[in-house]
Amino acid sequence: MTFEQFAAARLPSLLRYAVVLTGDRELAQDVVQEVLARAHVRWRRISGADSPDAYVRRMVLNEYLSWRRSWAARHVHAAGERLTELDDARGGVVDHAQNVVEADALWNRLALLGRKQRAVLVLRYYEQLDDNAIADLLNCSPATVRSQASKALRTLRLDEQDHQEHRIHAEEKS
Repeated sequence: MTFEQFAAARLPSLLRYAVVLTGDRELAQDVVQEVLARAHVRWRRISGADSPDAYVRRMVLNEYLSWRRSWAARHVHAAGERLTELDDARGGVVDHAQNVVEADALWNRLALLGRKQRAVLVLRYYEQLDDNAIADLLNCSPATVRSQASKALRTLRLDEQDHQEHRIHAEEKS
């Protein structure tokens, strides 16, 4: 397979993956563009790997984890539409208002996480990798993966509790 064939076939999937990692479509495009530029130069070696797709996806993950534009890690987007775009690509319901509200709330909670915690959750729940595979990708131990996932899920649960308490308090006032 040529690089051009690979890029044409895998670009939509790489972009979806990068959007979930970064939380920002424009940043995801930048990350994927940078990775594909580097992959093009190294294509002979990459195409000889057991799984060129896995190799390039790992490049996307590494680029995300080392991204220098720190504003992107702190920038929160109203991104319910972005998550429903992903659902649509997988055959989900797009136009239901509650789905957008829930997706937006989840996206905002994910933005609270550090890059490694977010990467662990994306690799576990979006990529459906086990702890050993995630540890291999992140160059850490499976115990570290479990710890990062636990902390991330705790943060998401605490933020959800705060959100629900705030909503209940607001309803009581009105």
